Amino acid sequence: MSKVAVLRTSPETVLEDYGRLMRLAGYKDHLPSDKETILKVNISWHHYYPGCSTAPWQLEGVIKTLTEDGYAPDTLMAGHNRTVVVDAKIGEVKNKHKSVVEKYGVRNVHLYEPWVEWLKYEPKTPLLALDRVFPQGIHIPALFVGRNICHLPTVKTHVFTTITGAMKNAFGGLLNENRHWAHAAIHETLVDLLIIQREIHSGIFAVMDGTIAGEGPGPRAMVPHVKNIILASGDQVAIDAISAKLMGLDPLSIEFIRLAHEMGLGVGDPRQIELVGDDISNENWHFQANKDTLASRGQKVIYHGPLKPLEHLLLRSPLTPWSYIASRLYYDFFWFPLIGKRRVARMMETPWGRLFRTYEPQG
Repeated sequence: MSKVAVLRTSPETVLEDYGRLMRLAGYKDHLPSDKETILKVNISWHHYYPGCSTAPWQLEGVIKTLTEDGYAPDTLMAGHNRTVVVDAKIGEVKNKHKSVVEKYGVRNVHLYEPWVEWLKYEPKTPLLALDRVFPQGIHIPALFVGRNICHLPTVKTHVFTTITGAMKNAFGGLLNENRHWAHAAIHETLVDLLIIQREIHSGIFAVMDGTIAGEGPGPRAMVPHVKNIILASGDQVAIDAISAKLMGLDPLSIEFIRLAHEMGLGVGDPRQIELVGDDISNENWHFQANKDTLASRGQKVIYHGPLKPLEHLLLRSPLTPWSYIASRLYYDFFWFPLIGKRRVARMMETPWGRLFRTYEPQG
C-alpha cells in the first residue's frame, strides 16, 4: 500500500512541519543519500502569485530537512526550467527561491543553460504518446540520469489536466521548450514521463505545498485560498490522488491518474492509500476545476477543436511565436494588472503573505 503524509501547518511552524512531514512519509527510503538530489522547483509564472509556484518555505523546509539528516548541501541542486512564456530567472527572484538556495549553499541549475547537455533517450518500456509527439526522438537533461528527483509542486487546478501536482511537475523538467507539442495528449504524456522517471532516477519523491491552494484556471489565473496543508509521498500517483480528493475531485475521473493507476505505476484510488499524519477524512474544498481563460480556450480550440487540422502549422512552424506573444500579452499585460494584482494584495495581508515578505529577494 502506498503512503501519503499530510499535515496541517502554520507560518510559525512550517519549516519544522516540513521535516516531520517528510520523515512521516519515509523520504529516506526514496532518496538514497549516496546519490545527488535534484529539487525540481515549480515556477509556473515569473510573477509571484500565491499558490502558483513552489513556495519559499516549501523549498527551505525541504532543504533544511535534508541537510539536518545528513544530505550534504553540495549533493543538492535546485533545478529550474523555463517555458516559452515564463522566465525562470525572473521567477526565482520574485518567488524568493534564489534567496533560499543561496542561504543553504545549494547549487542552482537552469536546465536551458548552454552547458546543460540534453541527450536522446530511448525508453525501455513502451510509451502511450511521447514517441508519436516527438518522432525524431525524446530528449531529456543528461544530469537527471542516475540522480534522485524531489518534486516541489503546489496544490492547484489546471486548465488542461484538471489538477497539477507531482506528475505534472516532471513535464517542465524532463521535456524541452517544445513540450507544448504534447498538450493534445497531455494525460498520456504525464504517464509516459512517470515511466521515464522510474527508469532514469535513483529515487523519486514529492513534497507538495497546500498552504495556499489555487482554484480555477490554473496554473496562473486561479483564485488563491489559504488551506494550511502540506503533503509528501514517494508515490507520485498517490500524492496527486490525495491532493485531488482534498480539492473535492474524484481522482480516478482524472485521466492521467486513472491511467497511471491502471498501469501499476502508482496508486490512484484513495481507498488503497495509507494516510499518515493529520486526519483529513472530512476535508472537501469543493474546488471548481476545468475553468478556462480566454487564452486557454484558444489553445483548446487548436488542440481539440475545429483548428486541430492547423495545429502543426500554428504550433510547430515559423508562425508559432504568435501564440507565445498572445499568451504573454494576455497574462502579463491584461490579466495580472487588472485581476491578479488585487488577489495578490489580499493574500499578502494573510499570515502567509507576511511570512513571504520575510524572505529577502536576491538579484
